[in-house]
Amino acid sequence: MGKLLRSYFFWTYERGSFHFDVMVTLILIFLFVSPHFIDFKDRPVETVALRGSEVLVKEAGREGDSSRFVFQIRSDQQGGPQAGQTDDERRAAILRAVEPISGEVTLEHYEPVLDAHGKVVAYNAWVVR
Repeated sequence: MGKLLRSYFFWTYERGSFHFDVMVTLILIFLFVSPHFIDFKDRPVETVALRGSEVLVKEAGREGDSSRFVFQIRSDQQGGPQAGQTDDERRAAILRAVEPISGEVTLEHYEPVLDAHGKVVAYNAWVVR
């Protein structure tokens, strides 16, 4: 029994043999079944544009004949939305950043994106085109 376990551990079997197929099958079962039972605590990371001049665009579905998008505009972008602005000024700044990319849109709502320290680094804006 020890010899069998040692040969499995050191993978000494030839390709195509019964024991090789057993090892490969066990590895594949672990890869595909374990995420359903083991919480690896892997979560997607919030994507924020790296440069102030970048605007990220994500599709957010359809609403009738119109398309909905989420635009992410960094707060350090030249002429972009700033934390110290009023709501109307911030909406106008978001539209100034979005309309050259997508044409005329309607801004539904926006919300700030905060970093780990609670500082506003960007704004997510939901628009309908």
